[in-house]
This record gives sequence, C-alpha cells and structure tokens, in this order.
Amino acid sequence: MGISVYVDGSGGTNSGYGYFVKETGESFYGKKSDLTNNQAEYLAIISALNKYADSNVEITIYSDSRNTVNQLNHEFAINNEKLRNLAREAWGVIGKFSNLTIMWIPRKENLAGKMLGS
Repeated sequence: MGISVYVDGSGGTNSGYGYFVKETGESFYGKKSDLTNNQAEYLAIISALNKYADSNVEITIYSDSRNTVNQLNHEFAINNEKLRNLAREAWGVIGKFSNLTIMWIPRKENLAGKMLGS
C-alpha cells in the first residue's frame, strides 16, 4: 500500500510549511519567518521526504505549487540561488527513494492546505 502525503507552505511574515499524511492522519507544521511561498513549498516537501527517507513504502507527494513540482521533476529551470540550494537538498533525499512520485494538484484538492489554514 502506498502513502499519500500532501504538502503546503505559505510565505510572508507569518510563514510556515507542513504536510498531511492521508492514510494515517499524521501531520506536521513548522513555522519559519520571512520565507517566500516557493521556499515554504520546498521546505514542506523536504520535511515530508525526510520523514520517509528510510522507508521502502511507495510514496506520492502532492503539492499545489506547479513551479516547485516542475522544478523538482527537472521540467523547469531554477533561476533563484536559494531555491536551487533547497532543490539540491531535496534531490539528495529523493535519491534514497525507489518508489517516489511528486505530483501537482489543484489548490482545492490539497488536504494540507486545509490543515494549514491557507
């Protein structure tokens, strides 16, 4: 059985990021001030990746950030140095997975967005 992990992040002065695991109801939320929306999305994905890095289970990460998903899937270039560093960190963890998918979903379908109140 696979696991569906929904991630979301929001930037600004009261920024934060987190994830919600559909099958278990488990969630995580971290606050970090003055992130951009894209940085928060990357940190949400990285936190979810780190949680399951040592697991053999099939994992699908769902994000409503088309930009972040396409960058991590090597479909969009990354022109921002901070985002490039976050992508490198994510790719380092992604390399530990044998069965991982990162997919874009519409915002209204993002269960983590509801959890994070955004």
